[in-house]
Amino acid sequence: KKTPELIPLCHPLALNSIHVDLTIDTDRVAIDIRATCRVKGRTGVEMEALTAVSVAALTIYDMCKAVDRTMRLTDIRLLEKSGGRSGSFRATEA
Repeated sequence: KKTPELIPLCHPLALNSIHVDLTIDTDRVAIDIRATCRVKGRTGVEMEALTAVSVAALTIYDMCKAVDRTMRLTDIRLLEKSGGRSGSFRATEA
């Protein structure tokens, strides 16, 4: 809901739902964050999903920085979208 306050020219949307999932990967010593956003209407919610993932990653960094300041935030990207003016998209590798 705060995306328009953070991203210039990003208009407010009446979001139906936002779901953020965190998965701990002990082999990679990493946390995978995935956000799913839904909205009724003819606009995309990519920026809302990317903002949700980014803020979740920054929150984890803030909570863990006392233990490890070498953490990295990497590979934030759009995996899939449907609808909106630009149509559907699916990343070729996950």
